[in-house]
Amino acid sequence: MALLEVTDVTRRFGGVTAVDRCSFAIREGSLTGLIGPNGAGKTTMFNLIAGALRPDRGQIRLSGQRIDRLRPHRIARLGVSRTFQLTRELAELTVLENVVVHAPVRALDLLRTSIGDAERARAMNLLEMVGLTRLADAPAGSLSYGQKKLLDLAGALMPAPRLILLDEPAAGVNPALLDAIVGYIEHVHRTGATFLIVEHNMELVMSLCDPIIVMAHGKVLAQGPRDQIQGDPRVLDAYLGAA
Repeated sequence: MALLEVTDVTRRFGGVTAVDRCSFAIREGSLTGLIGPNGAGKTTMFNLIAGALRPDRGQIRLSGQRIDRLRPHRIARLGVSRTFQLTRELAELTVLENVVVHAPVRALDLLRTSIGDAERARAMNLLEMVGLTRLADAPAGSLSYGQKKLLDLAGALMPAPRLILLDEPAAGVNPALLDAIVGYIEHVHRTGATFLIVEHNMELVMSLCDPIIVMAHGKVLAQGPRDQIQGDPRVLDAYLGAA
């Protein structure tokens, strides 16, 4: 069953068509890769799904409900969470607080200044999962780049989302940390979470993701099982040949 459906979506910036009549579906419980050369429209597509941008045409549905006209916080409440290629920590807040700020917001929470016990427990469990427990009270700005990537992942998981959009999780991290990040993603995926991952590391995508969607020049060029994508000559020409 499809959790996310993108139908005939187009987004233009002036005279440039960044996303051109794209259609695809993300199956619930899948770990789907979204690949393509620079300028293919991948990040624009993420922004459209998350509500940072609105499409000029087409529809985006989450479990059958249209979300393409909703604001980002409404989409987040429906269960869509994301990370960014460049980390976006709140440097002056602690590591723990940076995770907690991603918790679902209820009306009464707006009047509360302290962290609730349940939120603290969940945030600490996530920090333990990514190996940052000992840094829970440290300013987030003091973390290394790799640690900030782990913090981003923990924050994205805090609201227990139904769909997790990961933007370049491998960017700028060393091989040991990358192995750890892959392990965390696989662990969360086994709990039933659905992932859509934009990534340039082809070795990572081909080992982690199945199915895979390929974009080029704003269009969906190919989509299907990993083995099919690996042998598609259009993909080799448009993506691998440009790498």
